[in-house]
Amino acid sequence: VEPGVTRKALNKHLRGTGLWFPVDPGADASLCGMAATGASGTNAVRYGTMRPNVLNLRVVLPDGRLLHTAGPGRQPRKRAAGYDLTSLFVGSEGTLGFLTQATLRLHPVPEATAATVASFPSVGAAVACTVQVLQAAVPVARIEFLDEVMADACGRFSRMGLPAAATLLLELHGSRHSLAEQQQQTEEIVRQNGGSGLAWAEGLEEREQLWSMRHNAWYAALALRPGCQVRHEDGDDGSRAHGAVSATALPSPSQGYSTDVCVPISRLPNVVVETKQDLQASRITGPMVGHVGDGNFHCILVFNSQDPEEAQRIHAFTQRLGRRALAAGGTCTGEHGVGLGKRALLQEELGQEGLDTLRSIKAALDPHNLMNPGKVL
Repeated sequence: VEPGVTRKALNKHLRGTGLWFPVDPGADASLCGMAATGASGTNAVRYGTMRPNVLNLRVVLPDGRLLHTAGPGRQPRKRAAGYDLTSLFVGSEGTLGFLTQATLRLHPVPEATAATVASFPSVGAAVACTVQVLQAAVPVARIEFLDEVMADACGRFSRMGLPAAATLLLELHGSRHSLAEQQQQTEEIVRQNGGSGLAWAEGLEEREQLWSMRHNAWYAALALRPGCQVRHEDGDDGSRAHGAVSATALPSPSQGYSTDVCVPISRLPNVVVETKQDLQASRITGPMVGHVGDGNFHCILVFNSQDPEEAQRIHAFTQRLGRRALAAGGTCTGEHGVGLGKRALLQEELGQEGLDTLRSIKAALDPHNLMNPGKVL
């Protein structure tokens, strides 16, 4: 695929072939843009992020040379020849070159699919259920978490009437025979953790309605304080892989700020509960949502951009969140990238030697610092 081709356009083109491209960041983002930002999304727990799903990239380097990261025309499922240049450029955030073509790994369309919503008595119970589903080796395709604030906001925004309770959205893929067994396993684990409200949707329209609600979580969060302006943690205004929009024409000074971390699954319940307590203690409107199947969750922080005290509380919270993830053996960013906002945390995560190595690579490929200067490093 070449720049400008979006994931929905690709999957429309593939219709009828029995294949699809599953990386789904929510928005109908361009695939080369998704590679540049290392996009992830709701299907990552089963199908992985962009990194394992990109087999080759055609890159224009800062000096104008053309690079094929796995060699011209090559698309093996695995390789051990030299450094992994493809992975180097996936997630490089535009700092090393222009991505002008991506060769992608496709997957078989599942024979059968079922999705459901489950409500839980607490955030801890919902995340503990996630861990147990994964430990039971249920081959789940999606496990998405909403805290009670986000569930209520999504339910009202999408007119689906979700309870204001910690919530999991789950989707299973498989053969018709295996799907029934997976559903039974999942139901048992949900009940063991106090979950309720299970009703499986197998029809395409019902499932699309459910995931449309989840993909609109960003807008639902902004609606908690109408008139929000958008700002991502990397310092960019407007859209990235998650389809943010700017509402600067509205008179309100409110702003939405999206941040994320990713931690080992075994540490996820503690980190999520501690983050929830931190949000409440900090008096921050910050609904939580996440791809908890791979240990990744987001806080969408909505605040008054003209209130210095509130803005400072937001900044302090995001730094604590990043360091909480690092202390748990995780990363300061699972999919939003480093950009401008997490450069200090990147040094804490990699150490000086790691950061110096990244700078050496940047200097070798872009000695005049032409590509996205100031970002990441």
